[in-house]
Amino acid sequence: MTQNPHDLARRLADRAETVCRHYLSSGRREGGYWLVGDVRNTPGRSMYVRLKDTPRGPAGKWTDAATGEHGDLLDVIRESCGLLDFKDVTDEARTFLSMPPPEPESRPQPRQSPAPHGSPEAALRLVRMSQPIYGTLVQAYLRERGITDLRGTGSLHFHPRCYYRPDEHSPTETWPAMIAAVTDLDGKITGAHRTWLDPRQRDKAPLDTPRRAMGDLLGNAVRFGIGSEVMAAGEGIETVLSVRQVLPDMPMLAALSAAHLAAILFPDTLRRLYILRDDDPAGDGARDSLVERANVAGIEAIAISPQLGDFNEDLRTLGIDALRSQTRMQIGPQDVARFMALAA
Repeated sequence: MTQNPHDLARRLADRAETVCRHYLSSGRREGGYWLVGDVRNTPGRSMYVRLKDTPRGPAGKWTDAATGEHGDLLDVIRESCGLLDFKDVTDEARTFLSMPPPEPESRPQPRQSPAPHGSPEAALRLVRMSQPIYGTLVQAYLRERGITDLRGTGSLHFHPRCYYRPDEHSPTETWPAMIAAVTDLDGKITGAHRTWLDPRQRDKAPLDTPRRAMGDLLGNAVRFGIGSEVMAAGEGIETVLSVRQVLPDMPMLAALSAAHLAAILFPDTLRRLYILRDDDPAGDGARDSLVERANVAGIEAIAISPQLGDFNEDLRTLGIDALRSQTRMQIGPQDVARFMALAA
């Protein structure tokens, strides 16, 4: 017979401290409680989990004094792992408890408002489950790539235990991840991009596909700054943020792939578009398609090229002064004066 959620929560509560050490690893035990920043495993002390049954309440129940949120250990698993489907939560709980898969029943069991896998709704929930990047592994990862000026990066978030499944036949893993919100021209979240990270190396996680996107991506993008009459567009998040180190006030967007770069939607106010191309055949194709579309729309399109494979490689290998000099020669004089940061 299928294990119901109350039984699972009780089994988890019997091992409350072990659950907390695994899913809330940023916290620590103090007396009969586990203290941590919040249910998403942020460092801090505002959330407390009861580790033993007491007259005040049962083990496994938690309260966040800062927000008023409360729940049980199934909620901890859901939020700390970034799970969007209740079946995934119970599957993760069974895996942790070393329980066999549930037996099939004649009638499907109700789920708690599941979001379709890979849907815009699922992407929105993932973004909302995540936290700001300052002081997190995401900031350390970007710093390792030479990206230190993070002004206007509110579209980026951090999730400490983001679900990763290599394929439907492989076991599920959890890794820290950079979560990027994909938005349309009105700022509505339509998708999310995940970059799983290795906390030891401060680099991408050693996975076959450490980057994946979900939701409605075509025409939309990860945006840095508010689009105006001048903006820049590139493929990757790190590519765009690299150029933003020398043009910090220019609105930019990352389309996440060459095909999506060629299909970005133009704001009505756009008059000049800088295309941050990658030096490869796909980048050339995206540039040509985007230039043609922009010209038809009456938008001046100017391609900017890296000296090496992409702009992050330029930044890391040649340095920020070389990137600034190379960029200065490729943008209009009026935009140098308006957007370019002075050398330190």
